[in-house]
Amino acid sequence: MRITGVITTLNEADNIVACIQSLQQVCDEVIVTDSYSQDNTVELARKAGAKVYLHEYIGDGLQKNLALPYAKNRWVLSLDADERLSEELIEEIRKTDFDSTNYHGFALRRRNYIGTRWVKCCRWYPDYLVRLFRKDKLQFAELKQHAYVPTTNTCRWKADILHYRYHNYDELFSKPERNYSTRGAKILFLKGKKACALSPWLHGGAAFFVNYFLRGGILGGADGYVLSKAIAHNSFLKYAKLLEYQRDESVRDSEDWTSVW
Repeated sequence: MRITGVITTLNEADNIVACIQSLQQVCDEVIVTDSYSQDNTVELARKAGAKVYLHEYIGDGLQKNLALPYAKNRWVLSLDADERLSEELIEEIRKTDFDSTNYHGFALRRRNYIGTRWVKCCRWYPDYLVRLFRKDKLQFAELKQHAYVPTTNTCRWKADILHYRYHNYDELFSKPERNYSTRGAKILFLKGKKACALSPWLHGGAAFFVNYFLRGGILGGADGYVLSKAIAHNSFLKYAKLLEYQRDESVRDSEDWTSVW
């Protein structure tokens, strides 16, 4: 099949081989764009048959687009290293005549997991994303955070990407605390946004209410409650850190503002 699979990586030694092998079921080429991993991601990717290109991390959408000029095929299928193709999606891709379709891309449902548990509440399913597209017609929006492919002339497929998002509850809390809240706070600060003493509580409380009561977390049992709480925790920390940046010059000076990403 004339499809190029593309993956962006940073220290994904535990995931990269399985991701490449998943793509190879429908792709005749796999490209990995690596952000100078400190583990053996690059070595494993090359052994698994992928072409690897190294580039410092420049943000989500910008990084994903780096592979497109290297792709030999017009059609591109983009996965993160912790994502896999479902059997239904593999079958859908194999039976599609991409040479004759009028669509520029296909939106796929993403099935998010905590451990082996498929979580459907809090807008975790169906989580439609355009991941299969013509590189001459579409690409990722050049955003540094939460990038997406526009849905112009695309079709929604009832087929899933499997996203093994978090291994357990500890990771659900530690990943946002380590990465997303600090990154989000830096983005807000650089944009000149301001926080007050109530901001962390208001944003954190609103995030919990919306996800637990309005987005079905209350119907998701323990997973729904813990996920809603983790989202709220991340929102609280983002604004608490923004407030800290405003109030404490020593904290600002200790941050590396050249490496927000």
